[in-house]
Amino acid sequence: MRVLIVDDEPLARAKLRRMLAPWPALEVVGEAGDGVQALQLCATLAPDAVFLDVQMPGCSGLDVAASLPDPAPAVVFVTAFDRYALQAFDAAALDYLLKPVEPERLARAVQRLLERDRPAAAPALPAQQLLIADRGRVHVVDCAQIDWLEAADNYVAVHVGAREWLMRRPLAALLADLPSHFARVHRSAAVNLHRVAHVLPRGGKGDALVVLRSGAEVPCSRAWRAALVARLGPG
Repeated sequence: MRVLIVDDEPLARAKLRRMLAPWPALEVVGEAGDGVQALQLCATLAPDAVFLDVQMPGCSGLDVAASLPDPAPAVVFVTAFDRYALQAFDAAALDYLLKPVEPERLARAVQRLLERDRPAAAPALPAQQLLIADRGRVHVVDCAQIDWLEAADNYVAVHVGAREWLMRRPLAALLADLPSHFARVHRSAAVNLHRVAHVLPRGGKGDALVVLRSGAEVPCSRAWRAALVARLGPG
């Protein structure tokens, strides 16, 4: 995979190049110090991926992302500012890394790049973490810690203990990206099967109440009850 590094700070470019060196599948084919140069190199080098700073003089990283030629390379934003996350993902960014970049986060971004570069027939790996932008901050939420998901129009409330974050995604689309231990229990709710403590009858129409280890209670309609109980296994 051919990679272009774009940052107006030479030291930042050099550091990122060193951090990418352990992956032989990645080849850094060029570096750019501003947005205009980045677009020129994208046109001449045709990289598969661009690691792109946001705040640069003249032409910002967001401007670069909006002006990339077709077919556009994958974009991983690398910035010291978390307030641009929503704009970055609106620009179809593959990932959003905050400086100083942690090796673990870079490794996950590289994995996503390599998965994207595989043939279309290869299934995508389920997300192990969610990036949720909230009030100017980007939260990294471990999927294993999520208790349940609650749909509201085109948003999903992600419940983790007493905390709750909103993601602007339909529930069905989010579930398609999550590990298999998430199960829909209602048209507007899904639960983490590893967090289920009890399934209790509710009313006389086959509905149920899913009680989670956190104490949260999630309604389960009869349409999903049998599948839920089967997936939980005997007992």
